[in-house]
Amino acid sequence: MRSAFATVPFYRERWALDGRTDPVLVPGRTGTDSGAAPLAEAVHKIVDLVPLAGGAQRIEPSRGLGPVLRKARSLSGDALVVVLGGDGTRPPSDLPRGVRCCVVDPDVPAPSVLAEVSSALRRGRRVLAVGDDKQLAVFAAALPEDRAYRVESVPRRELDTMDTGPYGVLHDPALGYLGAIEECGRWHLDWPRVYARPTTGGLAFTLLRQDSPRFVDVLPAGGVRGEIAPCPRHGTPVVLT
Repeated sequence: MRSAFATVPFYRERWALDGRTDPVLVPGRTGTDSGAAPLAEAVHKIVDLVPLAGGAQRIEPSRGLGPVLRKARSLSGDALVVVLGGDGTRPPSDLPRGVRCCVVDPDVPAPSVLAEVSSALRRGRRVLAVGDDKQLAVFAAALPEDRAYRVESVPRRELDTMDTGPYGVLHDPALGYLGAIEECGRWHLDWPRVYARPTTGGLAFTLLRQDSPRFVDVLPAGGVRGEIAPCPRHGTPVVLT
């Protein structure tokens, strides 16, 4: 947070207007929503999320998928991950070693990709499909009936559509993957890479390992009320809404 205040134009300007001279609240001047910024506003000014020293402006919707899939479905080894999405969806760069990935538009799936998925299932390889409910249903319908049931569906949820699972990954189109349901049935935050805190505007998220564009203390989904608490079983942070 201190680095963002010192080097990222969006936060330098916003926090200074809120009365901050350091990345802490000035007594009597708490700013809007405890200092958090709407994610939509940050994305609209994405050029100002690049540090003064320079960096990428490209949003990475697939960021973090590898780590959260390891938690959600114990992903490892010789598996094929199918990321469902339209134009502009890019494969994640953080999947475990040996895991293959392909991106599929379920409305117009490429025959070559469907053939690869069918071949993987025929050879007994594990196949996981990640997408929203509609995308998962359309993709399953495009596969041969005798193989579609073997695809492990991983529903993609946003902060304002979290459910009780039993499986799922927490996602935001700008921030990427933020957490997953673990075997205890709770939504675990990907805490080594993502920090979250409650504010008056909702849950604010910070990406801890992304240098540019820098997302710090931003409110996804228009601001969703909730809290971050330790999991009774694991002791690591879970998201409650």
